[in-house]
Amino acid sequence: MRTIWTYLFAIIYALYSIFPLQKVKKASKQSLLDKEEYRDLPYAFPGKWARKTMEKTGSKVEVHGSEKFPDGPVLVVSNHQGNFDILAILGYLGKPVGFISKIEVKKLPLAPTWMEYMHCVFLDRKDKRQSVQAFRTGINYLKDGYSLVIFPEGTRSKGNVTNSFKSGSFRLATKANVPVVPVALDGTYKIMEENNNWIKPAQVKIHICDPIMPEDYKDLSLDQLAELTQSKIVEALQKQG
Repeated sequence: MRTIWTYLFAIIYALYSIFPLQKVKKASKQSLLDKEEYRDLPYAFPGKWARKTMEKTGSKVEVHGSEKFPDGPVLVVSNHQGNFDILAILGYLGKPVGFISKIEVKKLPLAPTWMEYMHCVFLDRKDKRQSVQAFRTGINYLKDGYSLVIFPEGTRSKGNVTNSFKSGSFRLATKANVPVVPVALDGTYKIMEENNNWIKPAQVKIHICDPIMPEDYKDLSLDQLAELTQSKIVEALQKQG
């Protein structure tokens, strides 16, 4: 029953988002979203939706290291254990972020509109030209002060062992000259993937690692930066375990 109620709640609450979305659209038309006091407006309802949905699963979320976020835009780099990673980051990270998302998400109702206002980037890995343009968009978002999240494993690990990080997406940080913040997620796969997609309560931990500043990675290749970031996440996971 928990699985059914969680999905029902997530869908109904998402449909309700039509009303706060109108508020965001109105602010956008009035060019208010460009002002500092309105910049977080598109992230408020999605964050609340994510927290409420996580609560419906019965899961508890602990966050460690929030104080390590530097001021300004960052590229958040996270391991990818399961589908609830996005909700954990969206609801509990404590910093407004957009995501590098696969383009198939655009087929969903409502979500793509919210994501556009959140400065998410839609990536079609099958279309090289579109991918290049998407990365340019992401770089510009970072330069304009908006933070982004990437999952460089490319797919869910469905466990606490990380797959190799693909280095190409780290170009977002190096081209925009912003800090890379490694984030270790632990326990999200226990909510669903470990249970044959049935939802069960889990203890989820989010560990925000020390940022890798531009002056720290300026002499590193993309591969080296990816390896350094992954090593920080793996170390954090081992400590949490």
